[in-house]
Amino acid sequence: MTTIHLPRLCIDSELKTLKGQYLDDGWILHAITSDCDIYDSETGAKILSFRKRALKGTEEQLMNFVKLSRPSRGRGPSAGPIDPESIYWKKKTLINTKTSSTGYLKGDGTPSKMQVSNNVFSTPIGYFNRIKSLGVDLPCRLSHYTSSHMKEYEGVIPYIEQIGSIYRELNKDAYEHQMERAMKRPQFRIGDTPFSTVTVNRTFRTGLHKDGGDYGGVACLTALEHGEYNGGIFMIPAYGIGVDIRGGDILVADVHQWHANTEMWTTPEQDERNALLPKIHKDNVAVGTLGAGTDYSRISLVCYLREKMIECPQPADQ
Repeated sequence: MTTIHLPRLCIDSELKTLKGQYLDDGWILHAITSDCDIYDSETGAKILSFRKRALKGTEEQLMNFVKLSRPSRGRGPSAGPIDPESIYWKKKTLINTKTSSTGYLKGDGTPSKMQVSNNVFSTPIGYFNRIKSLGVDLPCRLSHYTSSHMKEYEGVIPYIEQIGSIYRELNKDAYEHQMERAMKRPQFRIGDTPFSTVTVNRTFRTGLHKDGGDYGGVACLTALEHGEYNGGIFMIPAYGIGVDIRGGDILVADVHQWHANTEMWTTPEQDERNALLPKIHKDNVAVGTLGAGTDYSRISLVCYLREKMIECPQPADQ
């Protein structure tokens, strides 16, 4: 295991101007492919810990995660820039389009009530805090999508618990900080972990963003794979870092840093081999969901504790 100290190369305000945009691998000065811990050379703050093949998953767990990842238009800047000429958007009349969100005219000609992002395969599973929006008041709860897929959800809890155990080894202080908070509302934990929620992404290239709504700023990321591909590198451009997270790897990182992923791509030879694989999902590519229609799949997980779970009532108060 290598310890690396890196200086910050640019300030937040400079990166903020690129919010929601895709970044290419030209931002990567330090390609991380082996075990390491990385710190800020000036402040001493830990930026990340990375370990190769630390997790052991099963084919059944991969399939469960595939089933748990559905399309969403609510991922904001992480869903990348709006392309009016893309399959999804060219069917609609767009209004008030910004870098990574847009409104549109509905079938009756009236404008949509909210701005939406690109349609990507990305689903939070686990627990949500209370949400009041558009006249709806939803209590703290196991998400509806999770409760309607309980078999798949329960099937992946042991894998998520593996992630929690390795998190404790790699960043004990952050783990204990989150666990102390999580135990104040233990009924909203996923298994024996400090996590309330896991975002399940499928073949999803993220635009530049910071995570929000999580407690402590540290999250655990990993990937499960089906087939061959290149790219998908996790970048923290402020330090020139690019981490190649592959199947079974784990990254414990400060996700309040600006971050993004590089493009995923395949060679003709990889396409030939991937075409022979069992088909594990059925996509209607005509819909235009980003990441649809590939013979390979990259499931990426982001495990975290929602900051506002602490506002949920105790069991005795419900």
